[in-house]
Amino acid sequence: MFNLTLSKTDLIKNSVPIIAEILDEGIFKVDSNGMSLLSPDRSMIAVVNFQLLASAFDDFKSTGENLLGLNLANLVAILKRIRPEDKVKMAKEDESNTLKIILEGKGKRSFEIPLLDISSEKPPVDQLEFKGRVELDSNVLEEGISDADIVDDSVVLEAGNEGFKMWAKGDVSSTQLELKKGESGLLKVDASESVRARYPLEYLKKMIKAAKLANQVSVEFATDYPMRLNFKDIDKVNLSFILAPRVEE
Repeated sequence: MFNLTLSKTDLIKNSVPIIAEILDEGIFKVDSNGMSLLSPDRSMIAVVNFQLLASAFDDFKSTGENLLGLNLANLVAILKRIRPEDKVKMAKEDESNTLKIILEGKGKRSFEIPLLDISSEKPPVDQLEFKGRVELDSNVLEEGISDADIVDDSVVLEAGNEGFKMWAKGDVSSTQLELKKGESGLLKVDASESVRARYPLEYLKKMIKAAKLANQVSVEFATDYPMRLNFKDIDKVNLSFILAPRVEE
């Protein structure tokens, strides 16, 4: 069982809708560390890793480990009803098969969401070993993705000692973003070797919406290898994504 109270409602109101664009359902875990979710999408192309820390809550009481199988669209519909002056309370009793959400502000509004029986194996994200890491301003990566989207349905990322590059090439047009070491927007490049991989824009366009939550993002990848996007400096929220590459023949 647990009882949680959150007054900084933007922490959940702004992050869960981004997750819901990738996952239609998922298992949230509530334990002494906070509320978290680690889940792949149905196609196994992307993984979402989300954590709302216990310290973010005004009041946090949780007994043991609580697993909540939720339809994300249903959850987002309720979160959209949060008004600026509201506090959010979430609770579940041991024998209950629902999550109760109470919005307290001008009056008290309550909702109950049924819990789903979702079977899901924990994706082995801890086993990934990345050869390259780039840290850059989130809006720079966002612009690069938007540029690539008008040219093709995928984008190539490259990193090496000299800097970072992302480009796309269609049948008649192409685009490229190049950042050299020391240039504005590129904060850090760490690559043990030159790395290059192609990724689907369908997913990147959804993931990059987290740029509104964080000024900086780290991009970790390797040649023809999954990518990890980690949005940094979000107050009391950790949000990252794993994306499978589109391997070129």
